[in-house]
Amino acid sequence: MKMTVINRTYQRSCMRLLLGLAAGTAIILAGHGIALAADDKPTVMGPEVPTLITETPEEGFALAVKLSQKGVVFTQRDADTRGGLREQYANDPNSLIAVSHVVAVHFQTVAAANNYWRK
Repeated sequence: MKMTVINRTYQRSCMRLLLGLAAGTAIILAGHGIALAADDKPTVMGPEVPTLITETPEEGFALAVKLSQKGVVFTQRDADTRGGLREQYANDPNSLIAVSHVVAVHFQTVAAANNYWRK
């Protein structure tokens, strides 16, 4: 019983966080060349990702890292600004954890696209 209450509380907290992030993301994306079309499919003005299919999990992880990097470059297009901010986030444990999370989410997507490399 106690575990169920904790799990429900945790789930509610996560849902609130995700909804807040989604709302914030929509605002941020609107200012960076991403818009929702009439059919609610996102339209991104930028380079296409050729494929999510990779031969190995290691290649998939490298692709996840690359997607994360491309997301940062797409969001902050000014290289000097990105370079200036690097010192701040490189020494902030919370920023490093956030980066790990973004890479993990991309890796999860790549793994699913590759059927988890099952033969």
